[in-house]
Amino acid sequence: MRSINVKSMIDESKFNRFHGLVLFWCAFVIVFDGFDLVVYGSVAPVLMEDWGLTPVQTGTLASYALFGIMLGALFFGPLADKIGRKNVIMICVVIFSLFTVLNGFASNPTEFGVYRFLAGLGFGGVMPNAVALMTEYSPKSLKSRLTTMMFSGYCVGGMLSAGIGIILIPKFGWESVFFVAVIPLITLPLMYKYMPDSIAFLLAKNKTKEVGQILSKVNPSYTPQKDDRYDMIIPEKTGNTVAQLFKGGRALSTVLIWITFSMCLLMMYGLNTWLPKIMEQAGYGLGSSIMFLLVLNFGAVFGAIYGGWAADRWNTRKVMIVFFLVAVAALTLLGFEFNTFVLYTLIAIAGATTTGTQIIAYAFAAQYYPTEIRSTGVGWASGIGRWGAIMGPMMGGFLITMNLPIQQYFLAYAIPGVIAAIALGFVREKNASKQAIEQSFNEVSAATGEK
Repeated sequence: MRSINVKSMIDESKFNRFHGLVLFWCAFVIVFDGFDLVVYGSVAPVLMEDWGLTPVQTGTLASYALFGIMLGALFFGPLADKIGRKNVIMICVVIFSLFTVLNGFASNPTEFGVYRFLAGLGFGGVMPNAVALMTEYSPKSLKSRLTTMMFSGYCVGGMLSAGIGIILIPKFGWESVFFVAVIPLITLPLMYKYMPDSIAFLLAKNKTKEVGQILSKVNPSYTPQKDDRYDMIIPEKTGNTVAQLFKGGRALSTVLIWITFSMCLLMMYGLNTWLPKIMEQAGYGLGSSIMFLLVLNFGAVFGAIYGGWAADRWNTRKVMIVFFLVAVAALTLLGFEFNTFVLYTLIAIAGATTTGTQIIAYAFAAQYYPTEIRSTGVGWASGIGRWGAIMGPMMGGFLITMNLPIQQYFLAYAIPGVIAAIALGFVREKNASKQAIEQSFNEVSAATGEK
């Protein structure tokens, strides 16, 4: 009988086709998660005109999906620690794709808001579990980079929503952009076949044959044998997984991480919802104003990828603090008059350091918490952070009704960046969190809290 150290085999593996497949499917899911979320920013100016919505009503309508995201993250994060990440991801894909498609058939704001809320449940559930699954299978030296690369799919989805909106809305109306969400539903059979589940979950279900098959893909030199014994170091879970977020010296840092998520998501969703309208008020046409949304998410892709590389090379928390401070500077400068090139550059930087930083934040949270509560930790950080996401669009709606100068819109979204940088600066990495980060890099994340 051979004893196989699962942790070491995954941590020491070299990036290969299997890792690429996990990256592809997790990123694919996140691309459409991002598309379905950001698409509201593309259609918001048209909805205001077609349905006679006030800015406050438009901002509130945007927040319905974010309420759903909050509840979805709080519910599906812990659920994945019990029934497996793959199952939860696929359930969430069905939810957010189906109700996003139904948004294209909505005939009034109430119906539209209900569909957005229900789609939000799926949005919230898929994010933390895709992050956790990618973290679980990434080689030790590439965890932050692969996680942020995967999550940059959100930015790609945002770019697609803006680009497709520019093409489809003038020709086929705002409803047409929501029908694109049918694509993930069509690919579900392929996703079921090729996306792996958590190894820890499979071991908990005593599916050793599947574990052997996966490990042979992680390390092609390994040939599983019938009597192989697979060893994993999974700390014993005691009590409620949510309560564990506040034990072992993690209480203060958990609250600070929640504040960081809230402030970053406030900036991120506020800009994604209102940037086209703000630029439209500044004198740009609908097509040009949506183009700014595309540039915002284009910059976010580079911010996420570079941030992931920097986090692996230096310190994730410090990289995030620097990104927040750069975001504050870029948003403040956007209030001044510049030529179009400089304006696009500042918006790209703002995207890189708001949405891009949020993507790094998911990687940070996944690395911060021990394996047995990772999905719960990321899920609750994402869920509680949604209060900021909810406030972002609503705050923009109130500001626009006040007809403020353009400078004050951007300054309002810069201030949360200062708060986030301060909160993150007090996260205690040197105590329990340091041990948690070491565990996340040295152990495969568990899909259940049971041995």
